[in-house]
Amino acid sequence: MPNRSTDNLFQLVKSMQKGEKRNFKLYVQRNAADDNLKIIQLFDALEKMHEYDEVGLLKKIPSLSKAQLSNTKAHLYKQILSSLRLLKDDDNIDIQLHEQMDFAKILYNKGLYFQSLKILDKIKELAKATNQATFQLQAVIFEKKIETLHITHSIGNRAEALSHESDSLNSHLHLVGKLSNLALQLYGWYIEHGHARDKKDVHAMKAFFETNLPPYRLQEMGFYEKLYLYQSYCWYGFILQDLLMYYRYTKKWVALFEDVPQMQLIEPGQYIRGLHNLLSAHFNLSNYDKFAIDLQKFESFAESPAATNTQNAAIQTFVYLHIAKINKHFLEGTFTEGLELVPYIEEQLAAYELHLDKHRVLIFYYKIACLYFGSGDNEKTIDYLNKIINLKVSLRTDLQCYARLLHLIAHYELGNYDLLEYLIKSVYRFMAKMNNLSIVEEEVFKFIRKSFSLSPQKLTPAFKSLKDKLERLEANPLESRSFMYLDIIGWLESKIINVPVQEIRHRRFLEGRKHVQGQKVR
Repeated sequence: MPNRSTDNLFQLVKSMQKGEKRNFKLYVQRNAADDNLKIIQLFDALEKMHEYDEVGLLKKIPSLSKAQLSNTKAHLYKQILSSLRLLKDDDNIDIQLHEQMDFAKILYNKGLYFQSLKILDKIKELAKATNQATFQLQAVIFEKKIETLHITHSIGNRAEALSHESDSLNSHLHLVGKLSNLALQLYGWYIEHGHARDKKDVHAMKAFFETNLPPYRLQEMGFYEKLYLYQSYCWYGFILQDLLMYYRYTKKWVALFEDVPQMQLIEPGQYIRGLHNLLSAHFNLSNYDKFAIDLQKFESFAESPAATNTQNAAIQTFVYLHIAKINKHFLEGTFTEGLELVPYIEEQLAAYELHLDKHRVLIFYYKIACLYFGSGDNEKTIDYLNKIINLKVSLRTDLQCYARLLHLIAHYELGNYDLLEYLIKSVYRFMAKMNNLSIVEEEVFKFIRKSFSLSPQKLTPAFKSLKDKLERLEANPLESRSFMYLDIIGWLESKIINVPVQEIRHRRFLEGRKHVQGQKVR
């Protein structure tokens, strides 16, 4: 993965779309001051750069000295944000409410208290309709200030009503804060470690969840309380590999948005993440029919304004939709066909390089490596796994471990025996250090070491013996976590009958379809 520029101004310029750039130029040119001429020159120079280069930048603008650069950049940054702020976004409820709040403050400062109170009423009405409790509370606090400082002849029972309204909102926001903290902490644990690795992790996770889950009454909860509650249970179930819990709560997450469709426009990122997790639950439970239905739903949503209005939503849609498309090929066992997605994914990873976090890139590399491995191209598998191994990050240690294990197996497939002894020791040490060694991995390492001395006649029975051992471990959640990352059983079957892994997966898929069709006929 190329080094990203960390210059904030450069990133902002590169994130702008054509219409935004045109609007910025018009905005600046309204004032023909010399300072604005310099910031346009700076803007043009940054726009043409592929990577931020300060020395090159100063050479392109001789009239700009190094001493002036910092202030000019700060001025340009502010002007770009000001021009973007003027672009009306009717779907951005935050901006609309902020604007109305600004108007209320302007009217108040001019002594027009009644007009200010009218706008505050509108803010509360709109905020309530769109589940924006923080704006409701801001409006109530401002309203209380006006009623306290000025005689508006509207006080009546207003004091009691405002106090009750304020208490109710504070109570809701307190619960939102508690539940959003819990959801974030659980997700943070998963990003760092992956699934629970042993009984110690399971006990610690259960204790943490039970201690931090606040008391609640579902019937009294608003949209955001429910959203963060469902997310908390979603991550809790996923970390513990309770896939049915994970499925139930991702389904509730998505249903919450479908019951209140306007929230898909207000919180497209949260809806997209919900669809992603629901599809992941179907994938992990091998529920192909429901996976196909919800993938189609996601593809339809990807064409809607909610998914295309902002760059952020467009990027998230690309990431999660294409992860789902790859997973569909994994379910079907059509790995070679899935490789047709790779050029476009690579193109978009490059286009969105400044915006994508390393975690998403790491997942794409691992899934692409698995596509190549399943299709029998071990050299390309190694190429993508090397990208993960060389990506020095302290997250998803689980995925980094299994990338190294698959890397070892790919070299085994290629017959690179001179490397294997070193790789076995290296991967074993890494997985042990990351506390990621289970009986499954121990057995795989033991087999590969032993296989060096086996004759060809004894190799197939050895594969069968290992397959039998691992199949007995599938029912144990703490051992079966290995199979969520890597289809080791499928690989062993492919070695036993001498066909590519994708053929094994495809046969399983066809057998599953026959079983489903048989149940429907009955």
